Amino acid sequence: MTEPIDLQYIDHVAIRVKDLGESAKWYSKVLGLKKVQPPEWGAFPVFMMSKGFGVALFPANLDHDSLNPASKNVKIDHFAFHVNRHNFEKAIEKYKDLGLSYQIQDHYYFDSIYTKDPDGHTVELTTIKVDAGEFYKL
Repeated sequence: MTEPIDLQYIDHVAIRVKDLGESAKWYSKVLGLKKVQPPEWGAFPVFMMSKGFGVALFPANLDHDSLNPASKNVKIDHFAFHVNRHNFEKAIEKYKDLGLSYQIQDHYYFDSIYTKDPDGHTVELTTIKVDAGEFYKL
């Protein structure tokens, strides 16, 4: 039997957006992500990164059939970034300062704060409330 792959971090989540520039500005302003766009990649994807992980922005085809699973339209369910408790509290204050609509949910082991980006994608920030070593042994 082969050894399992040791996955340590979310690298990125690819999303389709209506406006690459507007979305890049939002992720920079709201989450503090840095734009990474090597010229070798051309106009897209636009990576919005922090410490080696982030969101890859691709243009949506707004004329594509949104019910087709192969659609290139604006779509994703949600994605989450892990933060420590201090940064979770800081995010609440920042969202308030920016006038963003948000929702906090208690997931027993984790607390999460949810908001929407300009295209309606759900962005989750989550923080663990229990000992991580114990939780991940469940």
